[in-house]
Parts: sequence; C-alpha cells; structure tokens
Amino acid sequence: MSKANVEKLLADEFVCSHCKSSGAHVEKLSMAGTGISRFLEIQPYRYAFVSCHHCGFTEVFNLKILEGKDDLGTFLDILFAN
Repeated sequence: MSKANVEKLLADEFVCSHCKSSGAHVEKLSMAGTGISRFLEIQPYRYAFVSCHHCGFTEVFNLKILEGKDDLGTFLDILFAN
C-alpha cells in the first residue's frame, strides 16, 4: 500500500476508542534509533500519529508495518530522503 493511501485510509476509517467519533488528522514522525543511526542522524523509524477530530485522543501506528516495507525500502528512503 502506498504512503498516501495509508495516511488517507487512517484518517478516513479511524474510529476513536474513547469517544467513538469517526475521522481523524494524521501527522507523520521519523525517529533515529541508537548507535550509528543516531550519530549520523538517520531516521529509519517512521510512525503515523492519528488524532481524533472530536476529542483529540491520539493513537500511534508503525508505518513500516502498514506500508509493508522491507529493509531495502527503508534504505532507499534514507538515501533519497523520501
């Protein structure tokens, strides 16, 4: 599944576990790990923060899992700053 499709699907299909409202805002965040990736400021860990439009409750999703990326895709993202 493509990046845009994952984000749109999360926003459109989200149902808040707290207030049961539907619809959300999606923000992406990339993070560095430990060791050499932290030293070189490589951020291979990518997450989507999905916030309810009604109450603001936020859930975190691992984009690597949702997009079905392998390590080669992550490496290419790092190289080409995608």
